[in-house]
Amino acid sequence: MESWKSALITFSVIFLAELGDKTQLMVMALAARSRAPHMVFFGAVAALVASSFFAVLAGDGLLRNIPPRYLRLITGGVFMAVGAALVSKAFR
Repeated sequence: MESWKSALITFSVIFLAELGDKTQLMVMALAARSRAPHMVFFGAVAALVASSFFAVLAGDGLLRNIPPRYLRLITGGVFMAVGAALVSKAFR
C-alpha cells in the first residue's frame, strides 16, 4: 500500500508542478503546429519518462551515499539558490 501512496503523491506533485510550466507551453506550441499532435504527445511522454528515470537513478544513488537529512538540506539549498537566481534575473 505504501508504494501506491508514493506513486500517487509523486503523480500529484509532478502533475501540479507541470501545469503552466514552460515545458507544457512548449508541448502545446509544438502540437499546435504539428500535423501529428499524437506524435508530439508520445515524444513529450518519452522525454518525461526518460528525465524521470535519470532523476530516480540519481536520487537513489545519492541516497546510498549521503544521509537523507543532508540530502534534504542540500537539495533545499540548491532549490532556493536557483529560485533566488531566477528572481534576481527577472528584476534586472
